[in-house]
Formats: sequence, structure tokens, C-alpha cells
Amino acid sequence: VAAFAFAYFLRGPLSKVPVAHPIHGTTYLKLFLVLLPFWILIFALMGLYSSYIQEKRFTEASRLFIGSFIGLAFVTAFAYFDNKPVFPAKLVPVYGFSLAFVFLLAFRNSARAIRAKLFAYGFGITNILLVGNTRFTVDLVEMLHDYKISGYRIVGVVADKSQASKRFPRLKVFDSFSDAVHTLNPSHIHSIVQTELFASNEQNNEILEFAQTHHISYRFVPGNSELFAGNIEVELFRSSVPVIAVHQTALLGWGRIIKRIFDLVMGTILLIIATPFILVSALLIILLGGRGGIFFRQTRLTRFNHPFRVYKLRTARAEFNGMTHEQAFQKLGRPELLKTFYENGEYLPNDPRYTAIGRFLRRSSLDELPQLINVVKGDLSLVGPRALIPQELSEFEKKHAILSVKSGITGLAQVSGRRDISVDERRKLDIYYVQNWSLWMDIMILVKTIRVVFRGEGAA
Repeated sequence: VAAFAFAYFLRGPLSKVPVAHPIHGTTYLKLFLVLLPFWILIFALMGLYSSYIQEKRFTEASRLFIGSFIGLAFVTAFAYFDNKPVFPAKLVPVYGFSLAFVFLLAFRNSARAIRAKLFAYGFGITNILLVGNTRFTVDLVEMLHDYKISGYRIVGVVADKSQASKRFPRLKVFDSFSDAVHTLNPSHIHSIVQTELFASNEQNNEILEFAQTHHISYRFVPGNSELFAGNIEVELFRSSVPVIAVHQTALLGWGRIIKRIFDLVMGTILLIIATPFILVSALLIILLGGRGGIFFRQTRLTRFNHPFRVYKLRTARAEFNGMTHEQAFQKLGRPELLKTFYENGEYLPNDPRYTAIGRFLRRSSLDELPQLINVVKGDLSLVGPRALIPQELSEFEKKHAILSVKSGITGLAQVSGRRDISVDERRKLDIYYVQNWSLWMDIMILVKTIRVVFRGEGAA
């Protein structure tokens, strides 16, 4: 309402240009106040008032943008059916929409800042009781130890005292759940998190029934965390049995179609823009790159273990072209460099395998441009896990997760440090991307890739 009111004054009383449909400010404001509950309903249906959205800034921003647009469309539709002008000038809805998005972002960030300040003074703190003595309990204690930052105060841990007292010296430790609830006032417990499933169903039921009886939030951390890492849906099997469906990736159904359309359109545009750079780079390789071809071709793996031929500009000397890292360093007679290469995040300064022009192409990432051909063909995606050769992938225990989506030219690992992070950390980021994919994440990674390339951050 504030945004559209400001837009009204910006284009109306504050503008010297006459408006097409003079509308009194009171009439204009009343209309938006009447429509406000419907706008709130739209935001609620989009999940913008759910607690989980607070931790996902990019998702929140994208939904606020879409919600603002839908709300504007709703106002426009109302004006159409009412057959009366709502906006005094054409620019008012444009200003209103833009300001609404900015105001919403600013308000929510201000609310977060105020909430964080209130935590520091002890307001709005959630008292939490942890049940279980597992590594997840340790992780939660470390994560929530400072209630002034986290907003959670751990009031106790239910675990074997002989072990847990040493692990959690600053916390109250109870031998049993019964001891905990008899010592602690139930009204002072706001949330229970159980990190360990007991062998006795009676013990588990006791905890759940206590939470339900006293209207306390209850959460359970599954022992097999890998089982629940991915896209989770609760559904009815054969319309009667509730089951939890765990998908390897969120990239399913319409998501795959949208991603392919996005890759095809953006890949074609980027390939047209990149063609002059590819031609100039190819000429430099011919003139300065020594003997050997222009392109580097190698068999790599993409979604569902499908092999394909990746295209890159040749950066290696002819005698090492097409070789794996192990084969190249062995041929050099310097196998000890392989360990240094992997410790540095697959990078060696002044790597002897590459030509001078090759090192320039790698630092500038120009050698990656021909992979846009793979994107248009459908072998690769613009964003995804790095396309690995079969030998590399065979050494990785969670290859099934990476191979559940198409590999990409760039990805979360590349924009999170490129060679500045270890190989294991890169694979973890690849798995995170697979399990948490969204189109908005793809767009943000592409934007960050442009910044990383131009700054030369972590370039090889």
C-alpha cells in the first residue's frame, strides 16, 4: 500500500506532466486497502509467511517478485471488470510494482535485523530440549550454543549422563525424559528435538505424547541422514498408506523441461555472442600454440551415466592433449606433482603441460566457450555439476547423486571458490546443487559466474 501510494504521488502531485485519469487520492487509497487482504492471501499461498522461507533469501526474493506481479495483475483485473480507471497514469503501476518489490525486501530485512536485536536482549527466544546422544546432538549444540545469535536456548539434553556430561559440560543433562520433564517446567519448553530413535516404542511414544499434550513443537532427526537428503514428499500410496518419497534431485517433471528450454535459449544466445571470441582464440592457438589441433575433445559423463564428447579450446601441449592428469604427469616423469595438483584444487602454477597461450585461455576461461555447443546439443546444461571423466567418477562414492542431473559448464563449486576449495568440497557442493536445484539458483550461479570470470577469482 505504501509503495502504490508513493507511486501515486510520484506520478501525480509531484509530477508536472498532467495525468490521463485524475483520481482522488482517498478513492485510490481505499481501493488498495480493500484489495489488501487478497494480496496477503496470494503471498500466503506462495508460502511467503512460512517460517522456512526466512532461511532462503534467494527463494524469498524471487517469490516476492512474482507475488508482487500477481498482485498487480489482480488489481488490473479488478479495474477491468469494474470498468473504471484505477491508476491515474500508465507509469503509476510500473512505479508501484517496482517500489512494492523494493519495499517488501527492505521491510523483511529490517524485520530480521530487529528480530536479531531482540534475541540479544532475550526476547523471542525458543527454549529447546534435545533428546539423544548422537553426532547430530553435538552439531545442534554447536550451532545453537549462543542464544543471542541463534534465537534458541538449550534447556537440557536427555542422554546417558556418564557420556553426555563430558560432551556437554555447560548444559543440564538428564538420564531419562521423565527426569527432564519433572525437573523442567513444561511451559518453559517450546520445542523438543529428538536425535535418536530408542529401541523401546514406549520411550518414543512418551516423548511424542508429552509434546502433543503440552502443545510443544516436536521434531525428529532421522538417524540415516543420507536417506532424507534430497527432494522429499509425503504422499499417500494407493490412496491409503502414508509414505515418504525421497527423490535424488529436485530437478523433476516440469523442472527438467523448463531447465532445458532455458539452456536452449540462453545457450544459443551466448554461443552467438561467444563465436567471435572462439574464432580469435582459435587463431591465437594456430599462431602461438605449437603443433596440434584447435579443439580439445574428451569423453565425459553426464546425466544417467551417459558418455558424451566435450568440446574445449586446446590449452595443452600436443604431447599431453587428451590425457588424464595421471597419464600426463607420468609422461612428464613428475608423478609427485599429481599430489600437489589435487591439494591445490586441481591447479599448478605454471603447469608444464600447457602452452603460454593455453595458460591465458584457462585463466580467462575462454577455453570453456566451445562447451556452449554441447549445451545447445543437449549434452550439457549451462549450470550443473562438473562433467567428470569415467576415471575420476569411479573414485567418488556418491557418483549416483551427481549423475542424476546433467553436468554443467559452471556450477555452485565454481562460483564458491573454483580452485580455492578442495576437490572433496567441490563434490559436496555439486551434491547440494543436485538435491536443492531451482531455476532461481541457476540464474544466480550464472550471474556470479560472470563476476568470477571477470575478476579472475580462483582461475586456473
